[in-house]
Amino acid sequence: MNLTPDSEPLVYEAIKQALTSYIGDDLVGVSCIARGADSVFAQAVLDLGGRLEVVLPCANYREQKVKPDHAPVFDALSSRAAKVSTLPYQEANRQAYEAANEVLLSSGDLLFAVWDGQDGVDRGSTASVVKLAHERGLPVQVIWPEGAARA
Repeated sequence: MNLTPDSEPLVYEAIKQALTSYIGDDLVGVSCIARGADSVFAQAVLDLGGRLEVVLPCANYREQKVKPDHAPVFDALSSRAAKVSTLPYQEANRQAYEAANEVLLSSGDLLFAVWDGQDGVDRGSTASVVKLAHERGLPVQVIWPEGAARA
């Protein structure tokens, strides 16, 4: 979520390059379309002709968590998604985020993780999701292009 503005185009190109071998009817990206890497990934999937499936952690996620400057991107991605699933939580909290991560991990054949390798502070962090994927035998492709940085 906290990529620098200059990092987003670098991450976008790295994701597109990583997805190139999956272009076609088989490309389905699953994302929570949060600000930053989640939305960049979703946009790359759509730009490559793939299908986007969105997982929202709670019923009021957009109202509660999407900042006004990200709302146009969020709305555009939501409207282009082939499927939008909303988890049965009323509030965006740690439990809802962990459940959303669980859906992401159980939905895919491969986890693309935009990650600088830093440890996370909780079970909802990228580090924790990567660790869970490894524990389950889900392949992980880490994306962190040269020049990328956190804000």
